[in-house]
Formats: sequence, C-alpha cells, structure tokens
Amino acid sequence: MTEITPPLDTVDAAVAVDIHDAEIEQLFGPAGQLGSAVSGYRPRHAQVEMAKAIASAIVGQTTLIAEAGTGTGKTFAYLAPALLWGGKVIVSTGTKNLQDQLFSRDIPAIRKALNVPVSVALLKGRANYLCHFHLERTQQNGRMTSREDVTYLRDISRFIKTTGSGDKAELAKVPETAAIWNLVTSTRENCLGSECQYYQECFVMKARKEAQKADVVVVNHHLFFADVALKDTGVAELLPSANTIIFDEAHQLPDTATLFFGETISTTQMLELCRDVQAEGLSHARDGAEWLSLVSPLEKSVRDLRLCFPQEPTRLALAQIASSSDFFPALDTLKDKLQLVLAVLEKQAERAETIEQCRLRALALSEQLSAWGEESPAAGSVLEGQDCVLWIEAFSSALQLHRTPLSIAPIFNKQREGSARAWIFTSATLAVKNDFSHYIAQMGLWDEKSVSWPSPFDYAAQGLLYVPAGMPEPNSFSYTDAVIDAALPVIMAAGGRTFLLCTTLRAVKQCAQRLRDEFEQRNLPFPLFVQGESGRTELLDKFRASGNGVLVGSQSFWEGIDVRGEALSLVIIDKLPFSPPDDPVLSARITAMEKKGLNGFVHHQLPEAIINLKQGAGRLIRDETDRGVLMLCDPRVISKPYGKRVWQSMPSFTRTRDLAVVEAFFHGLSRDVSDQVPDTEPALAQPGQSG
Repeated sequence: MTEITPPLDTVDAAVAVDIHDAEIEQLFGPAGQLGSAVSGYRPRHAQVEMAKAIASAIVGQTTLIAEAGTGTGKTFAYLAPALLWGGKVIVSTGTKNLQDQLFSRDIPAIRKALNVPVSVALLKGRANYLCHFHLERTQQNGRMTSREDVTYLRDISRFIKTTGSGDKAELAKVPETAAIWNLVTSTRENCLGSECQYYQECFVMKARKEAQKADVVVVNHHLFFADVALKDTGVAELLPSANTIIFDEAHQLPDTATLFFGETISTTQMLELCRDVQAEGLSHARDGAEWLSLVSPLEKSVRDLRLCFPQEPTRLALAQIASSSDFFPALDTLKDKLQLVLAVLEKQAERAETIEQCRLRALALSEQLSAWGEESPAAGSVLEGQDCVLWIEAFSSALQLHRTPLSIAPIFNKQREGSARAWIFTSATLAVKNDFSHYIAQMGLWDEKSVSWPSPFDYAAQGLLYVPAGMPEPNSFSYTDAVIDAALPVIMAAGGRTFLLCTTLRAVKQCAQRLRDEFEQRNLPFPLFVQGESGRTELLDKFRASGNGVLVGSQSFWEGIDVRGEALSLVIIDKLPFSPPDDPVLSARITAMEKKGLNGFVHHQLPEAIINLKQGAGRLIRDETDRGVLMLCDPRVISKPYGKRVWQSMPSFTRTRDLAVVEAFFHGLSRDVSDQVPDTEPALAQPGQSG
C-alpha cells in the first residue's frame, strides 16, 4: 500500500514537495503501481510533470491552470495526487458521459493501483433521478401522448422497484431524450422537499447523503454552476468541506458558467406551470375555481408571445426588438394573465401542498418577468452589480428571455473566496500558442500559475494538415458545395473513415444531402451518419462498427469524442469556428471591450475560435499508432494576417496544399511524404514545425 505522507503543517513545505515528487516518480515510473495495475500503461514524462505540479497545488492549496495535450494522460495525472493528498475532493467534468466514465472506470482503476481506502460518490442533477411522487402521479393521471410513452412508463415502473440509485442512465431501454422523463422526474420548482410522502426514499436525497460522506465526489460542470447560482444541486453542501476542486474539460467553464450565472425565463416553464395548475386544481380543489377557464388564457398568452417572432430560430438583443413589435404588448398580457392565476392560487394554496408549490412557482415567474426588462439585476441576485445584456432566443416552439452577464470573472471569483483550497483547471485546449491570457481573463484567474505540457504524439509523422487550394471565401453562396467538391477525393482516398465537422446545423444538412447524392451517383460504399438522425452515442457506435463510415456533425461532435484506430482517419473542418457576430452576448461583450480600448476580434473572437478549432482537430490522433489527415477547408488561414496565429496554435502536423500528397499518404506509397510538402506558401510550416 502506498504510504500517505503527513499533511503540510507537520513538515517543511519544500521538503513536502520533494517527498511528493519522489512518490509520483515512483508511482508513474516503469516499475510503479500504475504500470502493474493498469493494462497498457506506459510512462510519459509530461504526465509525471503534470502530476507533480498538481500535487504541489493540492498540498499548497493554490490554483493551477494546466493544459495537457492529447495523449498526456491528464486524468491519471490529477487523480493520483487527488486520491493520495487531496482530502475531500470534488471532480467536475464536462458531460454526464465523462462523469460516468470517471466514476465507473478511471477512479476504480487508479484506486486499485494505489490501494487507498477512498470512498467515491456520483452526484447528478435532480432531472437524472426518478421521482417516486411524480411517477405515481403520472401513473394515476395517465397523461400519455403516445403508445411509446405507455411502454416506457411500464419499463420505468418496473425499474423503480429494482434500482438502488434511481439514475435514469441505468435504464437503457428508455432513451435519455424520451419525453416521459419530464413526467417522472422532479424539478427545483415542483419538488415537494421534506413535505413529500416519499422523502425518506428519495433518490436525489440518497445521492446527496452519499456525496456528503464520500472522500471523492464526481459532478459535472452544469451541476456545479447550477448549484452556485441556484443552490439546488447538493454541491453547496459539499463546498464548505472540500479541500480540492478539479475541473476537467475546463475550457467549457466560461460558457457553462455564463449559462448558469445568467437568468432565463422560458415559455416552456410557463406551459408546464399551466399543466400542473390545472391538474392539481382539479385533483385537490375542484370546487375552488373553473381551472380550465383560468389556465387557458394564460396558456394562450404564452403561445402568443412565441408567435411574435419568426418560425426559424432567432436571437435578438432587447434593443434590437422594434418598439412597434407585438412583443411588448404580448409580454404585458402574459404578466396580467399570470397575475390572475396567481390570485386564485393564493386563495386555494392551503388545500394541498402541491397547489402551494404551484403558487410559489407562479410567484417566482411573475417576479422574474417583472424584473427582466429592468436595466439592473434585482437586489440579492447573483448578478447584482454586474453589467448584463438582455436578449431573447426563439426556438421552433419556445421562447426564452435571458439576462446574461458580460463577464463571469467577478461572480466566479466571489465564489472562490473563503476557505483556502486547491483549484485545478485542466484541459487539452486552454491556451493559444502557450498564451493563457484569454482563458485567464474569462475566468478571472489573474496571477495564478499556468503551465502547458505538449502531447507525446509525433504529429509530423502521424498526420497531415491539408488546406485545399482554390477555395472560395466562406461567406460565398457556393462555399458548402466547394467544401464537398474538395472533400470527395480525400474521402475516397481515405476509404470513408471520416468526420466532417461543420460550424452550423444548416451546413450539416447541406453537406449530408450532397454526400448522400454523390455516394449514390458514384456507387461509393460509405455508410453516412448524420447528426440529428439518431442520438450521439448511437451514431458513434454505428460509425465505429461500420469501419468505413462518414459522419457529419456540428458542435456536439467537436469535442468529447474518442474514436481510436483506423475507423477515423480523416477529419474535415468546413470553416474556422467563429461565433456569429450578430450573437447578442458576443456583440455586447465586444462593445464593452472596445470601450476599454481592446480589439474585440483579436482579444476575444480569434482566441475563442482557435481553442474550438484545437478541440475539433483533437478528434483525429487519439493514440501513438493513429495516422490520419486533418483537412481545413477555410482559405482564411492562408489569406488573412491572423492565419499565422491559427497555424502556430495547431498540432505540428506535416502540412500541405497538394491533393497528391494526401492521396499518397492514404495509399501508403513508399516515397517519403515529408519530402512532398511544397514550400511555396509562406504561412505553411515545414514538417514537424509549429508555425
């Protein structure tokens, strides 16, 4: 068993660092515990150095920003010191899938290797756990909209009798996206809390109690920041006792924190309130009101509010909505109808706890709606004192009213105040050419230590970066067709085995249709998998199994995807992933930056695009034996002055603009591919160089 060294206050700090460094060298070395316990483990210098830096931050209760290139083994690099010296540890990761992987695979493996008696708990948001009360109510009410829902409800009813956790991820029979889950799980608004008859059996409460007792708790970023903003996830109870907080996939934090530090009111919330008011009124106070007549006008006003905007998805800042628009009168009507419902609920609330819950929800929505149009956030809000932008987002059948902070840095820093503890931020993509300033400014991590460790992969030997010649400008009408024209010979040379990553859903549809037509006309045997036609996990499983598939996807396939081996040998990126300049939040942030004398493009849009591009490029080479081509179609990396900065931030692939070199690479010709790289483009690096 690994001997755990004394805490820092019992030994000299410098001696403690030496002791931990020595233990890490031994642990990660050729004859160490990891090598003997983990199948396929290989010592990596960068991993050892990263583990030492994390151990030092943990022991010294300081902050570390750690970028580790693909293949470094960052998961073990932070888990080993965390399990040995981290005390009470919270590990937050990007998605529920990664959360499950950490809990089910990575932590058990390293705990076994270290032989340390560390208890671990998995904590998810309440929407992931079955609710006894809402399941029973749904069974009684029978509000099923389809035969499929009836079958799913039967499966869920059987599942609740055998599950120990109530985690819906355990019931693979019912898709995670099935509408039935909304009826059998609770929300913050409709949870009865300690008043619920099933409180002692509640799966959410059980998960929180286990997390309280555990040494290591695995959460995800959404859960962590929802808690900071809403105090509803159980993390708030864990934070005071936590000694170490580790954010994996930390590049996602600015967007996630912005989402949760902001305030949102949705028409979906209001329609759910209408549904529940009617159901609870009829169940517990049938004689208290004409419930259907009461709810119908509110429901109509909610739908009318959505109809103030076009059918296609729309984003507008409040200032962009014309004063003559129907939106403002429709919003006033909605507020009035909500007040009428609220008045009745206040009279009937004492008749049932569930009606009181509806009253509280209606009151909260009424207050939020009243405050949304105000310039300053409400007193007591997490946003109090912050500069914000007010904007709306219209979807096909819903509307959201947002208040979003221009910067999360001051809010996040306020959350980090208080007890001394270690904060670790790690990802493969946090810096732009080893410059962390963009990320540091977003998160408010000024004066904190930041380190970057390169990938151990030999990118120059393992892959090509290909920028096709003669591409039109990305804003041209024919651009997507030009992408497919340039991509087809490369896809054929690769024998399928391709990810085509697009920056918009519209481009996904256009590319998929063109490829479908071309494959059929040319009789090409490549199965086509398109985002939206199945769930992400199902698409990936089918893609891997096919061996020669072509997958077309947008943002959700740019990161968190691991396809090793020959199944993925070509990654095509249609455009540099710049955020749309008319995005209300981006536009407001750029305006604020320019008022301070900064250049919004140079200091925000470009580094953001480079970090996203690095994520997309990271799908290609996943281990030491992978080989492949990264095809970047956007001509701006050659034609624009900022192209050099993009090049310098990319992996050091051998680079070419010659299709013949790409075909030679795939056909495995005996000539030295490196010798075929033309040097006519000044922005193109020579083999193995970074810029």
